[in-house]
Amino acid sequence: MALPNECFIEIFNNLRTDFKSLFSCLLVNRQWCRIIIPILWNEPTKYSKDRRLIKIYLSALNAEEQALLVPFNINFPNCPRPLFEYASYTKSVGFFLPAGVKNWLDVEGSRDSQLNKRIPVEAIKYALIKMFLRTSKNLKCLTLSGVINKAILESLYMKNTIIDLSLLHIYFDCNEIELLMKIISKSTKLDYLSLSYNQLGFKGMEAYRSIN
Repeated sequence: MALPNECFIEIFNNLRTDFKSLFSCLLVNRQWCRIIIPILWNEPTKYSKDRRLIKIYLSALNAEEQALLVPFNINFPNCPRPLFEYASYTKSVGFFLPAGVKNWLDVEGSRDSQLNKRIPVEAIKYALIKMFLRTSKNLKCLTLSGVINKAILESLYMKNTIIDLSLLHIYFDCNEIELLMKIISKSTKLDYLSLSYNQLGFKGMEAYRSIN
């Protein structure tokens, strides 16, 4: 008698941080592969700074998201179409995403070795976050840090799956504060909100007080 998929899901979930074992198991048969791939890809940026992940995710950017990066003279990866839509399985986008972006940019992503990497890293990071907000079917946890823009907040406003949101070291203007408060008010599933080391500015503080 064959085990139901629910049993395999439970077993493989217990191995979710043992990447080596999971990679071995997914080669056993098609059934195991279809169960394991979503587990492997549900929170890769939380644990890994691997530039290969960034390369795969960059191949999932649409034309609008790629256009955001044109000014930075970036070498987009020329990858074959993957067998799975890996980004659709992502449940958590964590703090290590910028580190993975920098690793990829340092090794193969930049055509200009003298380029200051800070701004391109931020641009790539937010193009990827915009892509995750568009493609992920069940994004639960999201960490945003550094520079933020209205487009990201607008995408976040349309996403109603987030339960854990962390905002770190961000400067908000008054319009962004108003939009953030609308996001918080609209997000009925949001259980955890972390606001650390952010700056509101004078107009941002005025907007925050007027809303509260």
